[in-house]
Formats: sequence, structure tokens, C-alpha cells
Amino acid sequence: MNTVSDPISRVSVISTGTVAIRPEHVGPTRKNTYVWLFTARRWTDPRPINVFVIEHRDGLVLFDTGQDRASVTDPDYFPGGLNGLVYSRLAKFDIEPAQTLSAGVRRLGHTLGDVHTAVLSHLHQDHIGGLPELGRSDIVIDRIEWDSLRKPLPEARGLMPTHIDLPGLRWKQVEPEGLADPAIRPFERGHDLFGDGSLVLLRTPGHTPGSLSMLVRRPGQHPLLMVGDLTYDDRLLAEGHLPGVGDKRQMRTSADLVNELRTALPGLVILPAHDPGVSARLARALSNPPVAIRTQATS
Repeated sequence: MNTVSDPISRVSVISTGTVAIRPEHVGPTRKNTYVWLFTARRWTDPRPINVFVIEHRDGLVLFDTGQDRASVTDPDYFPGGLNGLVYSRLAKFDIEPAQTLSAGVRRLGHTLGDVHTAVLSHLHQDHIGGLPELGRSDIVIDRIEWDSLRKPLPEARGLMPTHIDLPGLRWKQVEPEGLADPAIRPFERGHDLFGDGSLVLLRTPGHTPGSLSMLVRRPGQHPLLMVGDLTYDDRLLAEGHLPGVGDKRQMRTSADLVNELRTALPGLVILPAHDPGVSARLARALSNPPVAIRTQATS
């Protein structure tokens, strides 16, 4: 990694509205997913639908694209029948006109036409909402996640192909390769997005088969790890607790790897997609460089 010049000028977070989910969804819970899904009566407080914006010298990068406002304005957005019932039991969305992806990016001084690359942590609805407006961007997805879209009954698995496989999109399926950087161990494989070590995609399956996280590293700054829906609360992840949705065995392996990475990269900041503390945590990390850096600067 280049430790002299910083290829990233700014990292920001915007939210495309809010989502309320079931407490069991956040976890931990011992209940079967369909048991709590059809018996739960409570909702969490509204949680953000985070999109991360990285201003890299090679182009503007998004990590996830949020929820489409059409999901709350178009009565035909979601499937009908039993699948529709499951979707309605799983989440409640609130998205104001000023909370669209395009509005959030404009507030940062950009337009969606400026987006070079959009990395998707996975293909669930609250991460792919901006796709209709990203026809000029490379859409990066893990190959395993893309292949899951082609398997039977995608809507029953939380994937809506009509909102994903849109005409005119430039999909780029990635297959992680071996990583020579010992700083990223215990992860042995990943995909270096621009070849400079600043943005590295890491497989963290469990929530979905091909879920990705993205490691952001900058000279003199805390490393950041955007983890999608591997967890909904960094504190729970640090304590080893898992959410109530996903493949528990895969989630356990991914959670353990991320927690080991905290040791390998001191000061690592975990940024989940729906953690209410993310905005403040990111602001603190960006305004307070690591202790070693501050000490060198003042000595």
C-alpha cells in the first residue's frame, strides 16, 4: 500500500431513509427465522439505510446504493402472495423525497453521473435501490452472489430480479484472489478494487452466500470496514453475537474473521449498513487520527 500519498480525499455516509425491523432480526435469538418472522409483534426503532461514498482519485465509489423510494410509493414494487407477506413482516421503510440516493450524493457536491463504481455488499432490496440511476457506473458484485440470483425462487430468498437485472447496467463480477498483504490476515483472499491497497473487497458470507465487505485504508487514518448486513450493531458483533437472519455457520466464520481483523488492524472501525451509531462513529474516526499518528505529529 502507498503510505506517502492518500488516493482517497473523503469518506462519507448518507442514508436513503430508515427501516424498522424485528428485534430478533438484529439478534441474537435462538428462534427459527420463520418462527419469529410470523410471531413477532414488536419493531425496532427506525434504523438508517446507509450508503458509503468514497472519493478516490480514480473515481467516485459507492458501497451499496440504498433503498429505492419507489418501494414506498409504488404499490406493485414488492411481490404479491406469500412472498409479499414475508416482505411486509420483515421490514417497514420510510423514505422522504430528500432521502433518495441522488439527493444524498448531490449534498456531497456530486451527481450519480460522477459514480465510477458501485460495490454491492449483497443483492437485497435495501442495498440495490440506486441501480436504476447507475447506468454509467461499473456495478461490482461477488460472483457467488450473482450466481445466487439465477437459482430457483429468488424472491423467496429476498432477491427481486426485476429490480436487479436491469437493462444497460455494467455488471462486474469479482472473484477474490490471494492477498500478499499480511496486514489483512486472517483474510487470505480479497479483491483490490484499484490496485493500490486503499479499497479491498473481502468475502464475508452468511447473511447471503456472496456477501462482501470493503476495507478502506488511508495513511494516517483509522482503517474502516464496511460490512453490509453481517451485523446490525457493532457492539453485538464485537461480543460474538449473530443476527437472526442468514446461514449461522457462515456468519460465525465471517464474524470471527472480522473480529480477528480488529486485532490485526488496531483502531479498525466497523461500519454496518443499518447500525444507528455509524454516522457518529465515522465522524469520530475521521476527526481523530490514531494515537500513534497524533503522537508523531506533536513530538
